Amino acid sequence: MKDNEMREKAAAIAGQLTLEEKIGMIHGAHLFATKGVERLGIPPLVMSDGPMGVRQEFEPDHWKAVGCSDDYVTYLPCNSALAATWSRKLAFAMGSVLGEETRGRGKDVILAPGINIKRSPLCGRNFEYFSEDPYLTGELAVPFIQGVQQWDVAACVKHFAANNQETQRLWVDVEIDEKALREIYLPAFYDCLLRGGSLTAMGAYNRIYKEHCCQSRYLLEEILRKEWGYDGVVISDWGGVHDTELVAVSELDIEMSVTDNFDEYFMADPLKKAVEQGIVPEEKVDKKVIHILMLMQRLHMIGDSGQAVRKRGSYNTPEHRQAALDGARESIILLKNEGNRLPLSAEKMKKVLLVGENAERMHANGGGSAEIKALYETSPLMGIKRLLGGNVQVDFSKGYDSGKKEAEDDGNWQEKSLQDGGGRTETQRRGENLSKERAALREEAVKLAGAYDTVIFVGGLNHDYDSEGLDRSDMKLPYEQDALIRELLQARPDTIVVLIGGSPVEMGEWAESAQSIVWSYYAGMEGGYALAEVLFGQVNPSGKLPETFYKKHTDCSAHCIGEFAKEESVAYQEGIFVGYRYNETFGVEPRFCFGHGLSYTEFVYEDARYQEKDGKAYVTCRISNAGPYAGAETVQVYRMTESPEEMPQRPKAGESLKGMRPVKELVGFGKIYLGTGESGSLQIEVKERMEGCRLAVGSSVKDIKILI
Repeated sequence: MKDNEMREKAAAIAGQLTLEEKIGMIHGAHLFATKGVERLGIPPLVMSDGPMGVRQEFEPDHWKAVGCSDDYVTYLPCNSALAATWSRKLAFAMGSVLGEETRGRGKDVILAPGINIKRSPLCGRNFEYFSEDPYLTGELAVPFIQGVQQWDVAACVKHFAANNQETQRLWVDVEIDEKALREIYLPAFYDCLLRGGSLTAMGAYNRIYKEHCCQSRYLLEEILRKEWGYDGVVISDWGGVHDTELVAVSELDIEMSVTDNFDEYFMADPLKKAVEQGIVPEEKVDKKVIHILMLMQRLHMIGDSGQAVRKRGSYNTPEHRQAALDGARESIILLKNEGNRLPLSAEKMKKVLLVGENAERMHANGGGSAEIKALYETSPLMGIKRLLGGNVQVDFSKGYDSGKKEAEDDGNWQEKSLQDGGGRTETQRRGENLSKERAALREEAVKLAGAYDTVIFVGGLNHDYDSEGLDRSDMKLPYEQDALIRELLQARPDTIVVLIGGSPVEMGEWAESAQSIVWSYYAGMEGGYALAEVLFGQVNPSGKLPETFYKKHTDCSAHCIGEFAKEESVAYQEGIFVGYRYNETFGVEPRFCFGHGLSYTEFVYEDARYQEKDGKAYVTCRISNAGPYAGAETVQVYRMTESPEEMPQRPKAGESLKGMRPVKELVGFGKIYLGTGESGSLQIEVKERMEGCRLAVGSSVKDIKILI
């Protein structure tokens, strides 16, 4: 059915509804559902978090888990891990798994993907997001959405827009120039909504230009509806609406929140009363209802016969678990590998020691609304034991202790998630008073290290730090891990350092001493086994960083030029100079650059050329695998802006960067799989025609092999 036919049908149905029935359709009647209209065959619209899997079932009116065994699901790699694959194919596959499981669980809308730009490495929800780069974000989020929506499920791209900190997230006002907004923070939303066809979008908690995003005339009416022509459903973040009259005349369609006083929501009884008193025209309500009815038609929830044919979905299938493993394998990033310390040889090994709490810690059930009830989760300890079998002794030493999680009082954290502005910067770390215990654990681990063929440290972050409602105060490794790593490297210089987390961490105290450093984002239910495969050479690592790993957070432009985690307003004075754009232009040397990721083999680049065909622009490049392992390489294409003869002086805080252009910007990428000695050509579409521009082709933003 064409859009105009859907709209006409939706309008006809809306004309049969009472005002009370319409009001019931545009606000939460339960924590994750609206009201339906049974007499007309209109079902409730049922939603669920989250980006790494369909969330567990809660009681309709309370944040209390139902507790049955039927809501275990496939635990997928987080969006940051997916971004590290730089694979559109895997993005579609992960989206398809999520969509099929959403439908299999009887949901209509999955509240994913999160695509906010990683402006600062300290944002607590960064693990839910893709990248610091809008082009990479859009190129992966679009196929993810298409994968979700092939299952008669709506994706809900979030959070629109400029939602880049958790501190005071309900009230902080973003001060940003329109150029930066449109060049950095909006392009991925445009791609997801228009090119990807996301059927719903979620407004953000924060304010922008003094308006709350969920009732913003500028964002929702001027840009989303008028400029972009979007006719999908716009849903509030849970508790993101603050005024009945403003939201009534805005382009928001559904108000949701975390409280159980559903009839008191701004778009519930207060709006009904405002319409009856003539304060708000009923046509404003009709428009929202029509959008919802169009969505229901697109999802085959309602049909001409009243018996809509709809895909049924499924969850926890063997195919889904295999997809999770495939995604995890390509997400792992080899950051450093001096002397080819990796891969390890299982055949030459008798005893392996794993040190560090993350070797056995589970991560699926944390992080805020991204938490899920995973069917299982393979830890690195289990993964390595599974891979090596009984001929190799694998032992574990905790090495550090994160401290016990504070007991939840009756209810769920989400009931309190709107208190105190909705979020804070974490300054007092849980368990930081455990120095004696940690010293003892550290001593034990270091003492054991000398008796093993191989020592593997597995540490990093967890969802005490990577979490909704929290920002970090710095990038330091918690729980005295730096001291542990230093002492392990002193005792065993060949110790392999593996870090797991959702955001970059400082490595300055030991990075130069470590021979091998491996990074894994939260990689899903098979992440531990995928890590084992990479460490022992059964999989050649191909992950690339989708964000900059700074030496310190103060090297990031959001901190040294702009502002971050302010409570009333935050100035984005760095403008378009986010992440590598700032580093490359002003000579800031990161720990590991955007796009970085090593391989066990060597790839040779040759004969890169630019061409235009059928109105599109392409770069073709020949790649050869000149090393001893089969593997995949991600070829990255950057637009080069002529830089001055001398590097511009690094700007000071608050200094205007208007009129300047970054010296490098990602405009294309492609991934190629090659066997040993094999060569192949890769054709990469670049995002726009590049007449008069210079292009660079390489394996990271700094490793430029060919200039075109």
